[in-house]
Amino acid sequence: MRLITAASAAFVLALGLGISVSAGTDQTDQAAAASSQSELPRSGRAIFRFDTFGDEQLWTDVLRMHEVLPSVDPRTALAVGLKVDADALPRAVIRALKGGTVDLTDPALTIELIRLNAVVGVKGAVNANGQLTKVGVTCALCHSSVDDSIAPGIGRRLDGWANTDLNVGAIVALSPSTVLDDETRREMNAWGPGKYDPRHHAFDGTSLIPLNAPSLPIVIPPIYGLRGVGFETVTADGPISYWNSYVGVGQMGGHGSFSDPRIGLSITQTPDLVTPKLRALLDYQLSLRTPEPAAGSFDRRAAARGRELFRNEARCSSCHGGPLFTDVLSGADPRVPLLHTPAETGMDRRYADRSATRQYRTTPLRGLQFHAPYFHDGSAADLPAVVDHYDTLFGLGLSTGQKRDLVEYLKSL
Repeated sequence: MRLITAASAAFVLALGLGISVSAGTDQTDQAAAASSQSELPRSGRAIFRFDTFGDEQLWTDVLRMHEVLPSVDPRTALAVGLKVDADALPRAVIRALKGGTVDLTDPALTIELIRLNAVVGVKGAVNANGQLTKVGVTCALCHSSVDDSIAPGIGRRLDGWANTDLNVGAIVALSPSTVLDDETRREMNAWGPGKYDPRHHAFDGTSLIPLNAPSLPIVIPPIYGLRGVGFETVTADGPISYWNSYVGVGQMGGHGSFSDPRIGLSITQTPDLVTPKLRALLDYQLSLRTPEPAAGSFDRRAAARGRELFRNEARCSSCHGGPLFTDVLSGADPRVPLLHTPAETGMDRRYADRSATRQYRTTPLRGLQFHAPYFHDGSAADLPAVVDHYDTLFGLGLSTGQKRDLVEYLKSL
């Protein structure tokens, strides 16, 4: 069967939008996606999925990524972890994708997907001549994935899931901008899929500000199951909205203001397009539930034995306690996070030293089987490695069978 060229695919996409949209499309999201940048989204989900906070000032004006993306074909884009939202595609295109008749090697199709707001976390402006004139990113770039229901990297959105395939460093390193020197590009290319260094630099609306060197990338975390956790980031510098502000302004490059004297960073930009949206964004993030374990993904009898080990001999529940499996709010004052020194948990202290607290929070054990690797730096490739780490650190002396049972229990959470 003849492959659909980029030009014909664009025609099919446009025609499909005029006739029908694939089943399950949320009309609210479609309206938000089509709204102008000056119209504030009405819901936290729209902010999470589609609001760039004006970060085109970084991604377009400074990094000039709008010059790079026209040469990137969909196959390459998928290979570096970008995802495609199937609900933004017409049914004709979905059928063609399932049938393998779309030419994923043609860069023109990438621009058409951006025009449709189909590339998760990427928002661009395409003119009448099909040229990408502006590009920005949203929260969903790192903290959403898809269910691969159409093809690998193409499916319905999974908001709150860490995009463990996303190679942010490799993408940014493609920038033709002279603001990135060779050493910075080398560091970013070394991050690898599913990692990012939020303490490496910040953007103040005009320039990239060096923060720390060398680069210490950490695993992009999932953001589901956070209701009630408190101090949700790995070093507990502040609650969710603190981190959303830090990232929205200093990392995404949004047009807004952020200040924290504890880390010596202060950015002021008016108007502030970030702060007024933090409450709605928080409400949506707290609504994201932890996914249930995949059917048949763990041994129930072994998990039951592992639960007893977790609570008793292995002593895991001494820190990972309660229904949320964390002790971060169990201190004398719930407004102050209970934290642990790196030495207490056998973690590398270097990343903590770059934070406001210089310590680590006990991780709530939510949906563990869905977001390997583990620990803030990804130093544990899988759950057996996690168990081995603590067995050695605390001298637990667990048998091979006990370790297996603990892993099965962790997979069940």
